[in-house]
Amino acid sequence: MSPVRWTFPIIVMTLLSALLSVMYLDYVIDPEKNLHDFPIALVNQDVGDTIGGKQVNFGDQVQDGLRKAVPADKIDLRVLGLNEAQLQMQTGKVYATVIIPSDFTKRLGILGVGSVVPGDIERPIITLQTNPRTGAFATSIAQRFGNEALTQVDTTVGKQLTEQVQAQLTSGGGTATQLSGATRIVLAHPLNIVTDQFRPLPGGSGQGLTAFFYGLLLLMVGMVGAMVVHQLIDSSLGFLPTEWGPWYVHYPRASISRVRTLLIKWAAVAVMAVVVSAVMMGIGKMLGMPIDQPLTLFLYGALVIIATGFTCTSVLAAIGSSGLIVNMIVFIILGLPSSGGSVPIEATPKYFGWLASFEPMHQVFLGTRAILYFNGSGDAGLARGCWMAALGLAIGLVLGLVITRYYDHKGLERKPVNQTQPA
Repeated sequence: MSPVRWTFPIIVMTLLSALLSVMYLDYVIDPEKNLHDFPIALVNQDVGDTIGGKQVNFGDQVQDGLRKAVPADKIDLRVLGLNEAQLQMQTGKVYATVIIPSDFTKRLGILGVGSVVPGDIERPIITLQTNPRTGAFATSIAQRFGNEALTQVDTTVGKQLTEQVQAQLTSGGGTATQLSGATRIVLAHPLNIVTDQFRPLPGGSGQGLTAFFYGLLLLMVGMVGAMVVHQLIDSSLGFLPTEWGPWYVHYPRASISRVRTLLIKWAAVAVMAVVVSAVMMGIGKMLGMPIDQPLTLFLYGALVIIATGFTCTSVLAAIGSSGLIVNMIVFIILGLPSSGGSVPIEATPKYFGWLASFEPMHQVFLGTRAILYFNGSGDAGLARGCWMAALGLAIGLVLGLVITRYYDHKGLERKPVNQTQPA
């Protein structure tokens, strides 16, 4: 064997390993550095109040403070009404919502008066609602945002409130009343920041990871299944040898066109998709995974497997064994880190967002997540997942039929090339 033949696999694997290393390490090493356009809603319901003869709205001040505290290149802070914010939370379009209540200014004013007048008082509340159905990592980033930005706002409001109370005590002339140490502590941090979950995930959801892994399984079944079908059918038709341990069988080559061979493989993939989709859903249910829409999940799973399997089979029919590498690059190496299933796209390098616009894994994840966590909502990703799967299926059908018909038309039969030179 010539050196070129045995070094070629080493070169190919070195290049694949380098691509794997870049894709998988670049998206996970420093999500905080890569954070961009992370969507968080801000709902300001504060109606304001009259304090010291002046109309005041501390909610507006908090809103302005948050805008200043939040880096605009990292956080997409959306000022929305409560209904619109909840709608975007229900469809996974925002990862958290900050809610300033309608009586925020009034309670803050009562706190200022109560700091020098006996009586029971409560600190005004700002609620940070996380969206656990968007994933554990996204929830973690949202909570970190709350801890940092809202704490900074709390300190700013506290400073303003302390100065205001001190000014009121000295405004009447005479000796200034000194605030006690306990009062200063209360005024320094006047806000009660409450973290709450919006529509918590039911048990058995893997903290929002079941959608990612279920989608990954669908894609892998489609890709690996296509490779298995391709290998076994080619072996049974005599185009490839069949090896079982030490036994070697090479059946006589069948007289069959490339198009018919591809149609047989597609039929096998379609049957496999229906059976495997049902089996996967049954196993998930048996293991305790909540499935509120079993029919939708079954149909979508079959569609994804068929689309993936048809496309992968077409690639193998078009370029032969090297199609294994192409399929692996498209569906696995580029697909997993750009899926947004474990680390949100907004916390990865920006080129992952470009990949996510067409990479199959991201579309499959969105569709699966919409079914499992968002009641099968089309706006939550199911519509996009379905039409992108249909587009992928169409591409696979066109690619496979055009290429195989062209090969048949040119008389490019699947038979060994007569070698005149020794290997």
